[in-house]
Formats: sequence, structure tokens, C-alpha cells
Amino acid sequence: MKYSYEGLFNFTTNVLVNMGFSHADSMECAKVFLAAETRGFATHGVIRLGDYYKLWEAGRINTSPQVKIVHQSPSTAVVDGDGTIGMIPAKFSMKLAIEKAKQAGTGWVATRNSCNFGISGYYAMMALEHDMIGITMTNASPLVAPTFSAEAMLGTNPIAIAIPAKNQPPFVADFATTPINRGKFTIAAKKGVQLGHGFAQDAEGNPSTDPTVLEKGGSMLPLGGDREHGSHKGYCLGSVVDIFSAVLSGANFGPFVPPMVAYLPLLDQKVGDGLGHFFGAMRIDAFQDGEHFKLMMDKWIGTFRNAKPANGCERVMIPGDQERESEARTAIEGISLIPQVESDLQTIAKRFNMDWIG
Repeated sequence: MKYSYEGLFNFTTNVLVNMGFSHADSMECAKVFLAAETRGFATHGVIRLGDYYKLWEAGRINTSPQVKIVHQSPSTAVVDGDGTIGMIPAKFSMKLAIEKAKQAGTGWVATRNSCNFGISGYYAMMALEHDMIGITMTNASPLVAPTFSAEAMLGTNPIAIAIPAKNQPPFVADFATTPINRGKFTIAAKKGVQLGHGFAQDAEGNPSTDPTVLEKGGSMLPLGGDREHGSHKGYCLGSVVDIFSAVLSGANFGPFVPPMVAYLPLLDQKVGDGLGHFFGAMRIDAFQDGEHFKLMMDKWIGTFRNAKPANGCERVMIPGDQERESEARTAIEGISLIPQVESDLQTIAKRFNMDWIG
């Protein structure tokens, strides 16, 4: 079934308000959830409300946070998220990085004591309206096995980079350091379909296409899938994100990250506070004339768009094209939810005596 942006936005906001968040914070979080839906990242959209609901039930989400700066220099800072939903400290931190970049040329903020913050690209794109390049990273629930390991040690650990152009739309890369993200396991399981090859392994390290394998002690694979196809490079990327997001901020790294999923145990041992993020903002005119750079980005984008398509391919795209096309499509057609996600959200609505939007 198709739903309007407004209907899903209001529903998401009201769920968060019923959990105890302020109306202002709830609306800001709902914007990130709905950005995921409209940009084609349904795996990070309202399907994740169920995760937050379970964390709230377990008393693991602070609904009245006091997000604060705990250390800073003219161009850097460390932010403490006070154990709340990740969107709140993430927006605070990216705004801070942008303000520091206005003064120092670049701004860098490491954030700890947070949790999952939705799609990374949302925060990287905040820099675009200031003629800045935005960079975002976050670590995540330990579901990914390093190359040659049978044990999950890292998260999907996404990276997002947004770069403005003059007349062309911006370059926006937003990707996990795994072949697929965790949400695709959830959606495949809800649909009752198998995964493709190269995405997961069982508890002994054998290849698996079972979408419920993570619940049985299995793990996701790094980008590349196996050593022959470059999984060591995906492992390196995921490790860099983990170090920048957690070791630098004072959050939990690797296997110590508090999980967002019920089937992973909450460890007694920790090496930091919550999970971590990393944000960067770079003022273009700190490097060269901003207008010249944006014109050169137009040329770069046009050059790649005009590359000869491979056989069977219609055209060559640049990072961000698919997401923009998804936004245009959902603005006309509405947002699709699979029946299983509708059912989960209806259950939450009943818990709070809320009306469902259908």
C-alpha cells in the first residue's frame, strides 16, 4: 500500500512523542526516517521504529537527553549524546562541524554515547546549503565478520560524502562498508525470500543465503564478500569508520557496540560510551575559489555521465542520481510499505492507542 509523506511523518512523530521525546526532537527524527523512505533506503526508514520501540521498552533510550560538547578546539569537538536516539546528537554534531568550518575552514566532530542515526547521507547533505563538503561516518551493531573470521566484530559502518556543484545536482555517496545493509536481511526474512550469495556466513564461517542467519549466530560479510573479491578492502573501510567514530570519540568500538537488535546480547563489558559517529564539514573556499570548484564539479559530473554505457545498461549514473529519482517518484506515487512492516507499525500504534494512517 502507498502512504503519503505527511501521513507517515505525522505517525512517526506521534510514536516518538508517545515514547517520551519532545515534539521538536520527534519531528527532527521523523525527518530523517522519512528521508530514508523517500531516497530509496527503506531499510533505514520506518521499519526501524520497531528497533527503537524495543530499545525504549528495555529502558535503553534516553528520551530527555542533554546533548553537550565535552571537548573542543577551534576546528574540532567531541560531543556526548547522552544515550538518546542517534538523530538528535547527529544533527547537533553536524551543525557544530559546519559552524567550526565557517570559522576555521574545516570542522570535525566525533560523537559518543549515541545510537543508530538513520541514513548517513542526511547529515553529509546538511553541509551543501553552506557551500561545503559534508562527511559522515558511524559504527553500528557488531554483525560483520572481518576477513577470515567466523566471528562478528564490526558493524555495517556506513560512509557518506556530499559535494556541491554549480548547475548539476550534488555528488552524494552514501554506502555501507558491506555489500548490503542489515535492513535487507530483515526485509528478506519478512518476505520469506533467500539472500544472494556473498552477503552472509553461518556461525562456522560457511557461506549462507538464509536471511535469518544473523539470529542463529551467523554474520554479515564485508564489502567484497570474500578475500578473492576484495573483502579485505571492505574490512579496512569498516575498520577506519570504527576507529574514527568510536576510538576517537570515546564510544564503544567493534564487538563492544551496544546492539540495536534483540538477538544480540548486551555485553557487560564496555570500552566506551554508546556507539559513535564522525562528522566533517569542509568550506570549499578554504581550498580554492568556490565558484570555480563548483564549475569543475559540473564538468566532472558531465564527464562521467557521458561515459559510454556497457552492453545492456541504459546510462552511467553518478552517486546521488538514484536517490534523487526516488525522491521525485515518491513525491508523486507515495511511499510503499510491505505488509509485514505495516503490521509491525500497527502493533506499535495499538500499544499507544494511536490511530493507524491506513
